[in-house]
Amino acid sequence: MIVIDPPAVPRYDRMWSHLASDTSYDELHLFAAELGIPARGFDRDHYDVPSEYYAAAVAAGAVPVSSRDLVVMLVRAGLRRRKRARPERLVEEG
Repeated sequence: MIVIDPPAVPRYDRMWSHLASDTSYDELHLFAAELGIPARGFDRDHYDVPSEYYAAAVAAGAVPVSSRDLVVMLVRAGLRRRKRARPERLVEEG
């Protein structure tokens, strides 16, 4: 199943949604390509989708969910890829 959360993330003078799959990345990539969403929009486990694509994604079959439910779905499906923790900077004493 493909899901999309509401456009709620402001960036680059736009509002953004997240598009994800609870089945596979292959399903997600195919759905995004069919909507014309560029591959560069893929971020670890979801696509960042500008608000202009929201209605088309829902019309194409993406199920609207909350942002929280989208993350829970990814975790349950074993598809969640978290950001790497940033290594602490070593501070030289001198």
